[in-house]
Amino acid sequence: MPAAPQIAFDAYYDYETMTRYLQDLAAAFPKIAKLSSKAKSFQGRDVWVMEITNPDTGPALSKPGYYLDAQIHAEEHATSATALYAIWYILTNYGKDEEVTRLVDRQAFYIWPRINPDGAEIALKPPYYLWCGNGRYLPGLDRIEGLIQEDLDGDGYITTMRVPDPKGEWKKSSRDPRLMVQREPGEEGGEYFRLYPEGTIRNYDGMHVTIERPFDGNMNRNFPVNWSPREYGAGEYPLSEPEAMAMARFILDHPNICGICAYHTHGGIILRPSMTKPDAAMGARDLALYKDLGAVGTKLTGYPTISTYEDFTPDKTKPRYGSLKDWTYEEMGIISFSTELWDMETEAGVQKVAYYNLRPRTEEIQQKVFEWVLENVGEHGFREWTKVDHPQLGPVEVGGMVYTWTYRNPPGKLLKDICHRNTLFNLRHAAAAPWVRLDETKAEHLGADLWRVRAVVSNHGYLPTNLSDVAVQNGVAKPVTVSVAAGSGAELVMNPATFDLGNLAGRNERKYTWSPWGQQWSPVTKGAEWLVRGKAGSTVTVTAASEKGGTHAVTVTLG
Repeated sequence: MPAAPQIAFDAYYDYETMTRYLQDLAAAFPKIAKLSSKAKSFQGRDVWVMEITNPDTGPALSKPGYYLDAQIHAEEHATSATALYAIWYILTNYGKDEEVTRLVDRQAFYIWPRINPDGAEIALKPPYYLWCGNGRYLPGLDRIEGLIQEDLDGDGYITTMRVPDPKGEWKKSSRDPRLMVQREPGEEGGEYFRLYPEGTIRNYDGMHVTIERPFDGNMNRNFPVNWSPREYGAGEYPLSEPEAMAMARFILDHPNICGICAYHTHGGIILRPSMTKPDAAMGARDLALYKDLGAVGTKLTGYPTISTYEDFTPDKTKPRYGSLKDWTYEEMGIISFSTELWDMETEAGVQKVAYYNLRPRTEEIQQKVFEWVLENVGEHGFREWTKVDHPQLGPVEVGGMVYTWTYRNPPGKLLKDICHRNTLFNLRHAAAAPWVRLDETKAEHLGADLWRVRAVVSNHGYLPTNLSDVAVQNGVAKPVTVSVAAGSGAELVMNPATFDLGNLAGRNERKYTWSPWGQQWSPVTKGAEWLVRGKAGSTVTVTAASEKGGTHAVTVTLG
């Protein structure tokens, strides 16, 4: 058996290198790791999934499952690095780390390290487009007219054009002319500029620089919950993109999944539902559950946990639709988070006053961020302004921040710590799963060849077996069952072979001692019994089964 590959988690890897590492990890841990392709991209690349579990403790579908995915957006390279780290960390720590070993024995992990291999391959290489699309359209072909990204000065980077314009909103900083700051209200008499992404303008009318939203490619708007064609890149219809369709099919085919985390890179935060409605419209118990699990994430990662709608939607009259997180929670009741892995401004020492990066900055904030980029990223993060004769706009300058390697992804020296902290949260989220066990199975002799077989079934997990109230409301929460099967020499005489026990609560609802004025506790334990006829020495097998909480079987010998 080959040794585990040595992977440096201070760099970003292209598709070929990442695939080789995944294959090497699967080869080094053949018993607990299984690598498979779940889709082909438009350009023919495999979309990989690594399944991790110990087969000696049962098949994956008979255990609680945890789903993790990365890089649905092309330019979010840190996500793929973190998912690869999670795979490596789990595999290399199995048998060494107590929590990792327990989870791999008890549960199944499904990790998609790069959902969007075509888009990632384009965005990872010069000129580093500001782009989140997949391989259906190349950059520039995903819109009809207006500004098309292009490396005008040939330096290998897409940056910013500063276009002289007396109507402009921007000016050069008095502290450093390389830094652009906003013109103040009522300010006149200076040199002002308009700022645009670097590129040429298709069908320019000589007056207005149109910047079209792309009409395809943003796969996190392609899922079938409140889907709308008004969303940028939402696709022609829900699940029109093969990668998104494969994700949906996989989740539907794995009903054991009880926790989901999708990685993104924008702001160093953990996002919880909902994208479309305020907290007041969420069920109180589900909201409390999300806040409690989110607090664990905050403790381990340092990222605040916030509502997508309340705190991460710039214009609440225009909520965003069609995301994976809202589909898996609002339709299936799976506890789902989206983690935005990186916030450059926090790293630069800027106090966080807003979670979404589309907001004005003071000159002091701009200066602090600028100096941090120069010191920590260098020319890969900031390009000196260069004069260019633009074919439509005339003399302009191009330069400034390289968005991909500043606001979107951290420098390599900071990457491993981000990978590690977020993997720890994923493991703890996975550990919150319901876990159904047979606490007691016994056969009591009643005389002659009759036996009373009794079973006590409990949920030992943090989450209830239904995961959420939404799952119950939508009718998708499956009950816990307990059944008996008589072996050779025995037969069932009375009571149905299978009992429906309904849902079993988790310990999450018992956050304080009981009070008649507080939340009333639901049972975490239920029992069943059967009358069996059989000779001493014959056997019966009792099985407790939960779609989300796993399966546990015990064989009882009569007498």
